[in-house]
Amino acid sequence: MDFLDQLNSVQREAVTCTEGASLIVAGAGSGKTRVLTYRIAYLLQQGVPAGSILALTFTNKAAREMKERIMKLVPANDARYLWMGTFHHVCARILRRDAERLGFTKDFSIYDTTDMKSLLKAICKERGLDEKIYKPAAVLSRISMAKNNLIGPAKYAQDADIMRADREARMYEIPVVYEIYQTRLKAANAMDFDDLLINTLLLMERCPDVREQLQTMFRYILVDEYQDTNYVQYLLVSKLAEPQNNICVVGDDAQSIYSFRGADIRNILNFQRQYPNARLFKLERNYRSTQTIVNAANSLIHKNVHQIEKTVYSEKEEGAPLRLQAYMDDRAEADGVASLIQAAHRKVGYDDIAVLYRTNAQSRAFENELRKRNIPYRIYGGTSFYQRKEIKDALGYFRLAVNPKDNEALLRIVGFPGRGIGETTMKKVSISSAENHLPLLDIMRTPDAVTLDVAAGTKTKLKTFAALMDSLRDLSDEMDAFAFAEHVLRVTGVQTALALDRTPEGIDRAQNVQELLNAIREFVAQRQEEGIDYTPITDFLSEVSLQTDQDENLDDTTERVTLMTVHAAKGLEFPYVFIVGMEENLFPSQFCSQPWEIEEERRLLYVAITRAMEQCYLSFARQRFRNGQMAFNSPSRFLQDIDRRYFELSKTRPVETERPRFTGFFGNPVSRDSGTPVSRASETPKSKISNQQSPMVSVWKPSDRVSHRVFGEGTVVRVYRDEVTENDKIEINFDRQGTKTLLLTHAKLERI
Repeated sequence: MDFLDQLNSVQREAVTCTEGASLIVAGAGSGKTRVLTYRIAYLLQQGVPAGSILALTFTNKAAREMKERIMKLVPANDARYLWMGTFHHVCARILRRDAERLGFTKDFSIYDTTDMKSLLKAICKERGLDEKIYKPAAVLSRISMAKNNLIGPAKYAQDADIMRADREARMYEIPVVYEIYQTRLKAANAMDFDDLLINTLLLMERCPDVREQLQTMFRYILVDEYQDTNYVQYLLVSKLAEPQNNICVVGDDAQSIYSFRGADIRNILNFQRQYPNARLFKLERNYRSTQTIVNAANSLIHKNVHQIEKTVYSEKEEGAPLRLQAYMDDRAEADGVASLIQAAHRKVGYDDIAVLYRTNAQSRAFENELRKRNIPYRIYGGTSFYQRKEIKDALGYFRLAVNPKDNEALLRIVGFPGRGIGETTMKKVSISSAENHLPLLDIMRTPDAVTLDVAAGTKTKLKTFAALMDSLRDLSDEMDAFAFAEHVLRVTGVQTALALDRTPEGIDRAQNVQELLNAIREFVAQRQEEGIDYTPITDFLSEVSLQTDQDENLDDTTERVTLMTVHAAKGLEFPYVFIVGMEENLFPSQFCSQPWEIEEERRLLYVAITRAMEQCYLSFARQRFRNGQMAFNSPSRFLQDIDRRYFELSKTRPVETERPRFTGFFGNPVSRDSGTPVSRASETPKSKISNQQSPMVSVWKPSDRVSHRVFGEGTVVRVYRDEVTENDKIEINFDRQGTKTLLLTHAKLERI
């Protein structure tokens, strides 16, 4: 049977119209990979030499899988010489042939991320720059973003916006570091990942003969995931396609979610403007999800202004409505989701279930609940919460503080944050430790007693570190686990070091450490509820050790629930999907305020919903530990964007956690007294999700003195009702903990 018979009419047309420019807008679950694969197979079947086809992907895995599928459709020899791979892979192949034209040899090195960071660290150290500010990851992020916009060292310092951002980050020396970095790369006959793309562009610009050769060779160019291309990739594709413009790009503007990596959605939105004669093919049939899931996702994404109009549809069964659940707090959310997973497991396997969240830090609560219920799980595209480097670093400080003989903990944490104690010094300390049969910290505490062969300045640094750890050990018996952990992370400089790294990865690490503090605080609160007044940090460390051991001992062949960020979920699908943390300042992120940023966050939720094949659950917590204290949350504005008719409002929780009225984001709000609709004529989108408050009658009044079992004694500031969340709240200025806002029904206050 002809493989074209396996396509629907729109897919078939997109595959067989091979001449000129084509834009294939592939909605979620519409068979994008199949169309791209079959188009290449069709070209080969029509006699186009494999070496004349260039197919660009974003992952090596995607390229490998596509090539395997093509070789099943046409004779293997016909596909052997395809130019298929990632942008970086293809550019490296091109440069290997002509690197001499740019002053490199054909054997140039390609620096990976570790190499880049190492070189930048050395440069910053040579220039005496503050390592807490000029972190390699942060510096690399700034340089990479500049390269992605074709801004070299000479132009960098002339860009007012870039320099303003550098000043705000106190990174005044980036232009100089950038220039030295590029000089060192060239001297080492090396290129980093960004250079591979930039130097290919430069090669075509400086060497017209090379450009013409490449343009003649690549008669047909295909680009996958075009919505994720950056400016340099856009230019590369445009130049290579000239002059015949036999270019086919495939993508979905509704799934453009990587602007933080430099992706520019304008590349796909403006494609038809760039190529006025381009054919447009819309793959709108979704083969993955039920009609209800597809329709709900459509109602959400249609709220975006900047998009290519399309209406994705499904011909599968209507399916169950989306389920929306409110929970009292993040612990209740994790508990509720775990219960629903157990119920779902009676119908499907654990491999068919995924929990999606906006930030990695959210996984911790779900990991804990799944472990309690012996539900196996995997962290996809990431690391188990307690196995993440920043978490293990923090735990290492706690371990060493209570156990000065823990050499492994010391070796892990002595270099972060930097204290001028390098690997060479620690090798000498380790040798002395072995020779004298003493813990590492003992050697550092009294280096003269063991005649340690290091400089006087280094001895001072070792003694200072040892004294710091000794002082912490003295406090470990005086403070509960949370207070102690918070103190350790502050005085050791861990929190400050993480806060100074404003890259997306750095922000993620800081959020993870804050989530660790939240976990410790919850642990202490739970013990207090059990009647245990004092919880030392050692109790928490024991709890964590048992959890991580259980996690690591899971059999790799066991089917598991998948936990992942929404970004990591792109391209995957699951029968049952739980989208958690649907709250303002979490989803959408608190770091997104501009209209284009909100639109990308909405696209991110669209991606999350369209991962679901049969059932989609969304949930939010009315309060959540954030930044060390309990915060009260408004439901995400995006919940208003989804047509209400596609929802079923769950009623499985106690009334306080569940309240059946969700009109804060569905339809017109209803007055509690009259039951009549409240006018929205003067409301703005912002006012729909802001916390409205009104005073209320209560047994408590301002100036009352109260006592709380966790926060101690304090004075009532006010008592009010939050009209959006419908919770009765009390604001108290605690003598030692500062001002806190608590749910009145759960505060359990005593009058003084």
